[in-house]
Amino acid sequence: MKRLFIAVKADPEGDLLTTFSSLKAALGAENVKWVDPANLHLTLAFLGDTEEKRIGSLKRMLEEKCSGFGVFDFTLAGTGVFKSFRDPRVIWVGIRSAERLTMLYNIIDEGLKNIGFEIEERRFRPHLTLGRVKLCRDTENLKSVLEKYRDQQFQIVHVNEVILFESILTQTGPIYKTLGNYTLA
Repeated sequence: MKRLFIAVKADPEGDLLTTFSSLKAALGAENVKWVDPANLHLTLAFLGDTEEKRIGSLKRMLEEKCSGFGVFDFTLAGTGVFKSFRDPRVIWVGIRSAERLTMLYNIIDEGLKNIGFEIEERRFRPHLTLGRVKLCRDTENLKSVLEKYRDQQFQIVHVNEVILFESILTQTGPIYKTLGNYTLA
């Protein structure tokens, strides 16, 4: 079994890296497991534990669905939390200009269903996870810090491929191993 997910890479630069550092400093008293900036990505589908014999059909489907889709851009902008500010679980950066990204998600989701993968039935909410909140003692401070960046545009991400990753869990954090790159051109 391999723990798999499908994603697009978002290599942080400039304003996003600066903001990421500022958030970590401002929320240093909180128990947050921050994502390694080198691992930042936007998940299109989390497949979880997958039998190795299914990987071949998964790779063929991704090749078929991604080929000819076309390259596109989206904008990283704004910050927020998932669940709520009263009970924060995930600190994220939002996505703007996500129409093509949503189209890509939809065709991959359809392809996964066609080859027998069970996918979460919740609405696609594209975002980059910056950190997972283990415990937040001062939720008002968290809200105040994130509100400063609510409307800020950080960077444009150019998407030219989809990546199939294996997530190998370790005590120091996950290691993401690329199992396949699928160009959109």
